[in-house]
Formats: sequence, C-alpha cells, structure tokens
Amino acid sequence: MKKRKGLRRFMVIVSVIVLFFAVINIIPPKKNVESNPFVVAEGELPMIAAHRGGSVSNPENTLLAFREAVNTIGVDILEGDMYLTKDGHLVLNHDSYVDETCNINGDILLDEVIALCKDKANRHYISDMTLAELSQYNFGYYFEDKEGNRIYKDAADPTALGLQMVTLEQLCEEFYESHPDLLFILEIKPSGDLGREACAKLAEILEKYPAYKTNMVIGTFNDEIELELKEKYPDILRGAPMGSAAKFVFTQYFGVNIFDNGDFACLQIPMSYDVGVEVPLCSVGLVKRAHRRNIAVQYWTINDADEMRRLIEMGVDCIMTDDPVLMKEILEEYK
Repeated sequence: MKKRKGLRRFMVIVSVIVLFFAVINIIPPKKNVESNPFVVAEGELPMIAAHRGGSVSNPENTLLAFREAVNTIGVDILEGDMYLTKDGHLVLNHDSYVDETCNINGDILLDEVIALCKDKANRHYISDMTLAELSQYNFGYYFEDKEGNRIYKDAADPTALGLQMVTLEQLCEEFYESHPDLLFILEIKPSGDLGREACAKLAEILEKYPAYKTNMVIGTFNDEIELELKEKYPDILRGAPMGSAAKFVFTQYFGVNIFDNGDFACLQIPMSYDVGVEVPLCSVGLVKRAHRRNIAVQYWTINDADEMRRLIEMGVDCIMTDDPVLMKEILEEYK
C-alpha cells in the first residue's frame, strides 16, 4: 500500500513537471524588439557581415576594405570595433593600439612589432593620439595578399587608396546616400568614462545620419556600458553582452526560456564555447526560439565553407566572416 502511494506521488510530481514545461513552451514569448532589420524572413538565406571589412581580401578596418565589401562584393552588413581618439573621434580598429596594422614603428617586420608590443608600455594606444596623428600612417602596411605579397607597404599616398584609419562618421557619410539599407554590427570597446563618451559620440553621429539609427546594433563586453546604452539610448539596438547571451542559450537548451528577460536584438555567438569542455552552440532549436522573440542569430567568425553551409541550413540570420568573397560563393550554391 505504501509503495502504491509513493508511486502515485511520484507520478503526480512528474506530471506537474511535464505540464509546467509544456505550458511555458507553448505560451508565446514577448518579443525582445518589435522591429528588427537583422532578422531574415523564413526561408531566406542569411546576410553576409564583413568582419573588420573583410580582412582576407583587404587591409582590415580601412575605408578600402569597407568600400570593396559594399560596392564590389555586395555584403549586407559591415562589422567593426570602435575606440575613441584623444580628441573625441570614434574610429574603427580591432585592438586598442595600432602597432600591428600600420607603420607607426617605422620599417620593421610584423614579428618584431608583436614582440615589441608584449610590453604594453611600447604600444601606441588610440586613446593617446588625435585623429590627425593617426591619419599619418598607412594601415595597409602589413597586409599580405593570398600570395603573401605586402602590396600596400610602399603606397605613395595611402589616404588616396583608402588605407587610413576610418572614423564611424566617415563610414556613415561614405554609404548614407548610396546604400541607405546598409546594416552595421559595431562594438564599443572602451569601458568606464571613455566608454560612456563613446556612447554619447555614437548618439551624436546618428543624429546626423538618422536613417542609420535603426540599421545599427551595438555590442559591448562591459556591463556599465551596456547599462549606459540601455538607460540613455534606448532607441539604439543592442547585441547581447556575454552574460545575457549565456543566460539565453542556457534557458533555451533547458526549455525554461520563460525565465530569460533579456531585451537585446541580436544574439552574436561562436559555433561553440569552451568552458573546460566544448559546448556546441549550433542548434536549429536555438535559432527557432530566438526567432520567436524576434532576436537575430549571428555567428562569428566563420571562414570555413562547410561551417558556412551548416549555418545556412540551420536558418541563421547572419554569418560574420573575414572572407565575404567565399561566403558569397557559398550562398550562390543555395540560390
């Protein structure tokens, strides 16, 4: 008799748990954002984001790279990281210093530069230099083509070729009239006061180019900058910071998505994440659950053809790549 009662209790508990999970997965979730230009329609191919402008074909984060990506390759999205110069200009560069992409240290080899920069005191930081100072240098200096040739090393007029460091304002001005639907994935890298100044500068630039205000999604790794964007600039779309992205992935995998209260527009993730063990992040279910909340799913940084095909077949919204030419070729297979 006691065994039967115990079994009944167990079955009731199991039934309640099953019912609970069924209900929370049936209830339509609230959309994170009402309008999201980064979500592709069902059945459409993903968008191409030129990571750093497409560093396989052109010197990264230069006007030359961004022009080629948009005008020649025809990408949908430009991706880049932003820093603030000493005189308050938002510029695009992957690192906080510029030594590894330009000739600021004179005519020395890149391996020597990397060795030099191991000591942080030797680095030339963007925040310590004005835009005029940065504009003196050739940001295609160390770029190598597919044959290993440094084709821009001796450029007589780097600015004429678009090899200077580019500001966000220049980037907006370059494409505003010709490509009003161009999208941007941008990250504010500085933290603290400098990061807050970068947010204010971004908002100031978007006042000049209002049509791009809904075309940008802004990310950050810094919690205080995420809060700054959320509270002071709520109209700017935000990417998921690392903690929010992890929480979203966790709640979706375990079917308790009702407990995720993120309000980001884009989930930007790699194919997998190493937490001591390799955790795969490629899941059709994850993409579908994100789409139920009008969240775009964007994977980085994908330079392998088979990985591109896998993500295309999963129905992702965007693939960020250093090689947009390859990505374009792969998409042609599916068209």
